[in-house]
Amino acid sequence: MAHNCKNCNFRAKYDNKPESIFGRLWKWHTGWCPGWNRYMKSLPDAERIVIADKYKMEKFK
Repeated sequence: MAHNCKNCNFRAKYDNKPESIFGRLWKWHTGWCPGWNRYMKSLPDAERIVIADKYKMEKFK
């Protein structure tokens, strides 16, 4: 099953305006979303670390 996390509309809203309600909702959502966790674990280490740094997600480093 392919992940849509890379092209997620909520993720784009966070990227454009992190303090918006949708941006904050996406950030909260990533803390428990099984799809996001699978997506992050499926990435090569270098790419996963870049994304973890960008979104300040220590558990994926």
